Amino acid sequence: MKLLFYFLVIMCLFIVGCGVKMENKKEEKKDQNLETATFAGGCFWCIQPAFERAAGVKSAVVGYADGTGENPVYEDYVQKGYVEAIQIMYDPAVTNFETLLTIFLHQIDPTDAGGQFADRGAGYRPLIFYHNDEQQQQAETSKRALQESHQFSKPIMIEIKKYSNFFPAEQYHQEYHEKNPARYEAYRKASGRDEFLKKTWGTKDVIALNDAKKNLTPLQYTVTQENGTEKPFDNEYWNNERPGIYVDVVSGEPLFASVDKFNSGTGWPSFTKPLEPASIIEKEDASLLGTRTEVRSKHGNCHLGHVFADGPAPMGLRYCLNSAALRFIPQEDLEKEGFSKYKKLFE
Repeated sequence: MKLLFYFLVIMCLFIVGCGVKMENKKEEKKDQNLETATFAGGCFWCIQPAFERAAGVKSAVVGYADGTGENPVYEDYVQKGYVEAIQIMYDPAVTNFETLLTIFLHQIDPTDAGGQFADRGAGYRPLIFYHNDEQQQQAETSKRALQESHQFSKPIMIEIKKYSNFFPAEQYHQEYHEKNPARYEAYRKASGRDEFLKKTWGTKDVIALNDAKKNLTPLQYTVTQENGTEKPFDNEYWNNERPGIYVDVVSGEPLFASVDKFNSGTGWPSFTKPLEPASIIEKEDASLLGTRTEVRSKHGNCHLGHVFADGPAPMGLRYCLNSAALRFIPQEDLEKEGFSKYKKLFE
């Protein structure tokens, strides 16, 4: 009987062991499906949190990239030719390299090749390291699109290089924002990074903007993200006469006010001027036979419509917009929505 008992115990252990091995094999196979992205954007403490919060990211490790010396550490990585960087392992079934590029670009000053914010020198310069031809093409396309967006008045100076190597930084650098939150926040604020990013991209970070885009209706997405045009006389605000302001449907940035709205007879909401000119980007649009001037929101980077030189005096402009790109905030809700400073427009 004892022999039978021991035999059953051994068989159970064998089966459990095989199960563990099979599970490990599954995990190993699952990990093999992950892809890698590597970026350098100045202080690696500051770019890690955004990637950690992104959907589909399995790990975001800070370290040193693109040097020639062996085993760099914080005290000598610059002398060995490395830059502070972050390496991301992500699930391509959930996210993609293009999304990670967008997150990266919203964490840095892409016009500064001499460092980032308060951190100066070659070890802090911005780079995109590509791991394959597809990443290279996407990086170059993204860089070109950023330059053509006119979001920045200076040239885009990000280097795009083939990935060579990466060494994880010391453990005390990993998740520094969680281990030393007070020091991290103080450093980040003093560096000037947050002030620059808020001025450039608005109060919503790129993760929040991406989440907002996921909640768009099909029409809103077509208009704002694919430069579509809604039907005239069959949209929400073309004949809206209520006092209030119009904000970007994605970013929430204030764009136009009802006091500047007029009936253009076109069937689309039309305005003589923006409420906040700094929130508007105008760019040449040659998508049709003629050349037009496209209007986009600065922080949301959403297509709004076009501006034409056939409006009423004295401005002579007609900002012809899509209702689907806008959200209307009536006068009585301005304070509740955080726009109390515009109440004086309607007094």
